[in-house]
Amino acid sequence: MDVQGTVAAGWEPVRDAFLRNFEQRGERGAAVAVHHDGRAVVDLWAGTRDAGGAGDIGGAGGGDPDPAPWTAGTAQVVRSAAKGVAAVVPLLLHQRGLLDLDAPVAAYWPEFKAAGKDRVTVRQLLAHRAGVPVLDRPLTLAEATDLATATAAVAAQAPVWEPGTAHGYHAHTFGWLLSGLVHRVTGRTIGRWTAEEITGPLGLDLWIGLPAAEAHRAGRIGPVEEVEPPGGGALRLRPKRSVTEAYQDPGSLTRRAFGAIDPRPDENDPAYLAAELPGSAGVATARALSGFYAALLGPVDGAPRLLTPESLALAGTEESAGQDRVLLVGTRFGLGHMLHGPASPLLGPSSFGHPGRGGSLGFADPDTGVAFGYVTNGMRRTVTADPRAQALVRAVRAAVDATV
Repeated sequence: MDVQGTVAAGWEPVRDAFLRNFEQRGERGAAVAVHHDGRAVVDLWAGTRDAGGAGDIGGAGGGDPDPAPWTAGTAQVVRSAAKGVAAVVPLLLHQRGLLDLDAPVAAYWPEFKAAGKDRVTVRQLLAHRAGVPVLDRPLTLAEATDLATATAAVAAQAPVWEPGTAHGYHAHTFGWLLSGLVHRVTGRTIGRWTAEEITGPLGLDLWIGLPAAEAHRAGRIGPVEEVEPPGGGALRLRPKRSVTEAYQDPGSLTRRAFGAIDPRPDENDPAYLAAELPGSAGVATARALSGFYAALLGPVDGAPRLLTPESLALAGTEESAGQDRVLLVGTRFGLGHMLHGPASPLLGPSSFGHPGRGGSLGFADPDTGVAFGYVTNGMRRTVTADPRAQALVRAVRAAVDATV
């Protein structure tokens, strides 16, 4: 496997782990990037940009005999890793004095008070405590990608538990909840706000709503692969009922939360990638994902840091912990970000970020000054802790420890 890119001295363990993912864990096309104290120390890519054409990489056959290679500019749908990007928007609005985290959501979005949600606070919404991880009627793709229709649906939805009393992963609805709130506070869609206020000024190849002019950059993901690499898969905690089992039950919160768009969309469809779906369909390079989190920690390439120390502390503060009513294991959330824990291991206790179902991961670790981004086109049945990403995180940890 010809791994492309650069690695700074002392960070070679990440390159070694990245290569092993191709040799031992069935990786097809991927990229990984790491920033340390605002400096890019890892920027690697390898494989093919089309997972369906990568069958010959590992000798299995069946793929395109001459697949297009992954390049420095290849971007990839990152699924729920987009939540970690979108979650910074309300933090910045709060930082600018435009959003009170402890105010009722209905103070900004009056329609949201329907069906007993009048006392749900912004803080509870961000921490997956609002009680609306599902919709009574799933949305079609056309409805899901229409801001007015989708936000009206979540505003009208009755909670499935008393808001504030429990938490459960709002797999799709989190994106519509955040979209509705941001639109009413700023008058802009969340994708436009992110582009104009964050990713555009920082020059990051990261989008919530992929522009048509950049559509050629997106690699194609493959079907979900049944791969059990060395070390096993994610969510290895053993609840009484596994996520996989719950997903097979049409009436479970798990199945309904992940099935809030029905039928399941084609994630390679340019129209899907162009939609502003911050809960499931952001597109990014690994370099941009890492650069985004680096900018939360401090200056990058001369650009000022995004978050004040106070806002950075808020990002890593625990708001929800314990049994997750959707994922069925113990999870930890801050204000929209997943926090380091057994179900979602990151670099250490201060880490915050978000995985994407099937593999991708982005996070920041204030204690070490590390920012991390990983994107892949080989989709797995992982939700919060893909073995390939975890192997890379362990390598980052080894590199950090060796430099101390």
